[in-house]
Amino acid sequence: MLLLIVNPGSTSTKIAVYDDEREVLSENIAHSAEELAPYAKIVDQKGFRKDIVLGALRKKGIEPRDLAAVVGRGGLLVPIPSGVYRVNERMLEDLNAGVQGEHASNLGGLIADEIAGPLGLPAFIVDPVVVDELEDWARLSGVPEIRRRSIFHALNHKYTARLAARELGRSYESVNLVVCHLGGGITVGAHERGRVVDVNNGLNGEGPITPERAGTVPAGDLVALACSGKHAEKDLKKMLTGRGGMVAHLGTNDMRETLKRAAAGDAKARLVFTAMVNTVAKQVGACAAVLKGRIDGIVLTGGLAHAKEFVDGIEERVRFLGRVFVFPGENEMIALAQAGLRVLRGEEEARAYPS
Repeated sequence: MLLLIVNPGSTSTKIAVYDDEREVLSENIAHSAEELAPYAKIVDQKGFRKDIVLGALRKKGIEPRDLAAVVGRGGLLVPIPSGVYRVNERMLEDLNAGVQGEHASNLGGLIADEIAGPLGLPAFIVDPVVVDELEDWARLSGVPEIRRRSIFHALNHKYTARLAARELGRSYESVNLVVCHLGGGITVGAHERGRVVDVNNGLNGEGPITPERAGTVPAGDLVALACSGKHAEKDLKKMLTGRGGMVAHLGTNDMRETLKRAAAGDAKARLVFTAMVNTVAKQVGACAAVLKGRIDGIVLTGGLAHAKEFVDGIEERVRFLGRVFVFPGENEMIALAQAGLRVLRGEEEARAYPS
């Protein structure tokens, strides 16, 4: 049962082919600025990237007609519950229109459909970042005009939560977990019996201090900064997401560099590192409170979960709440493959994207 996995990034396209759960092809195809320059919008790259994917399959002697399905990374769609979604016409319209913004991940469903459609194969997406299972109270802020949104690393959250549940000998739908995706952005979610009932908006910088995001900052001081006339709106947004956090303080978004400097006696690097550890731990504690302390485990995942000192610092502060599981990496390709397999095996029903 061959599945093609397509995961587009801003300057590369990751592809993989799985024979059941065995990976038989894995490539990260880089796209130069010159190659992408002719395309005014990201969605215009669809044909270019599809041809590259098909070329990579041909080089490995894999015929598209031998595939059972194509699974693409989910994009910035309308808020939807977690699950595997069959690509349909309304989804294609929303991906082409960029209903919640332009992003390379919008190409995932489009390319999957371009390859699968002519062959009569199913095309799926899985757990896009806009997965929304928040409790109604979690949508409120103290300002009625500003509502909290669910935007997080849903794909890896759900995948690693299932791994933790399996280690507990339970189903994901029967456990309560706090899951932390630790990367350039950090999202910490309260998973209550299969639903993420509260999570920080990692896209807009809410939550912990991260390598590139400011995290939650004092609101009054942010308003004063915005009204000072010294910064354009786009620059303020960059301070929160992209040029905030570790990179703002230390000039690097590389945790390895920060730890190297801290070990060499750089007091500022040590201070910023400690602030990151503590703000993540505080977010874990907040999610534990949302779950009323009834948690079966805490999951640490994402690229920064490879940084042992960072993981150890968080674990030292939260282990009193429950068992800590560590699953390093983003795990996107295997997460997409396993989700597609669950549908093809009849273990899960593919959802219909809302019209």
